[in-house]
Amino acid sequence: MGRNVLVTGSSHGIGQAAAIAFAKQGDNVGITYLKTPEGAEKTAEECRKYGVRAEIYKVDLSVREECLALMDAFLRDFKTIDVLVNNAGGALKMPKGEFVDMPLDYWDSQINLNLNAAAYCSQAAIRNMKENHIEGRIVNIGSIHGQFGWVRRKMLPYCAAKAGIEGFTRSIACEVAKYGIVVNCIAPGFIMTKLSDRYSERDLEGFKRKIATGFLGQTSDIVPSILFLADPVAPRYIIGQVLHVDGGMSVDQIIDCMYDDEF
Repeated sequence: MGRNVLVTGSSHGIGQAAAIAFAKQGDNVGITYLKTPEGAEKTAEECRKYGVRAEIYKVDLSVREECLALMDAFLRDFKTIDVLVNNAGGALKMPKGEFVDMPLDYWDSQINLNLNAAAYCSQAAIRNMKENHIEGRIVNIGSIHGQFGWVRRKMLPYCAAKAGIEGFTRSIACEVAKYGIVVNCIAPGFIMTKLSDRYSERDLEGFKRKIATGFLGQTSDIVPSILFLADPVAPRYIIGQVLHVDGGMSVDQIIDCMYDDEF
């Protein structure tokens, strides 16, 4: 297609798979990483096989100044942006104790990474899209935990941030729709990535029991939805929506809330 696409957090997992998929359809890609340069290089190498331009940016998206510097660098390299995929995020190493024991720096870092970064990058992208009369696309990557908490994993700030992403998506989508800019959100369920190594076999079996399809999701289960919502034509009447791609996991959570275990 020849568009300019920025996928944050694209050195591995969903972001990496999405960046390569955009390249495969002929789009130029911006790739970001923080701790895994080898993963970013692999993403870029795979993208370039399709004859597109792929640039790599090291950035800590939990820092506002670095988010703004990223957007400046991307626009300096590509001049315009057609698609922004706000994918970077995740739960950092979780401190022990309950919420009352949680260091406020931990809270701030999680909100910055999982919510604020998307707002900072989106503002710069929307400004460029408007200035260049581009009917762009923004796809925010949330989580089913934006709707359902995960207290057992001490992920309170992560859940709050992902809930914020959904609210941000709905609000900004309404504001920019008149410019032809389409903003939507995808809320994945459990997706197997290299970060899944943190879970035991018992954990994975527990997750699987919560998934209606009976199998754990792969990055390939998320990418088609990203490409659809980023399409220059198809989603033009889909505004501010949150698409759950979770194998039925969120439906099972609703059922759990409705009935007792012994029902």
